[in-house]
Amino acid sequence: MWLTGQMTIPVLIISMLLFFILFFGIGFILNMLLRMTWLMAIIYPIIALLIIDDVRFIDYFTDTSRAFHKLGDKLSLLHAPDIIILICGLLGAIVAGITMKTLRKKGYRMF
Repeated sequence: MWLTGQMTIPVLIISMLLFFILFFGIGFILNMLLRMTWLMAIIYPIIALLIIDDVRFIDYFTDTSRAFHKLGDKLSLLHAPDIIILICGLLGAIVAGITMKTLRKKGYRMF
């Protein structure tokens, strides 16, 4: 029942749920406070890249070719469970946007 390395099916399911809830919650709060429905869905890829790579953010501007080369190497080494967990985070951010849009359409006003 091992997927890759030390990750079992229950750990994968819990990780997927945690990433979904974490980014849903962050997205919901950002949407409520800033009134920008899709902000977290737009920011999420940047956050995911910061989670994946070990290059400083400033290196993408100062040493662009090396930083993107290292990012490409890291992306190619991702395993299926890692990709699934990151996709669940993105889905959480998107569902937060859909939820806020639906609540606003039904007349709820937040802050």
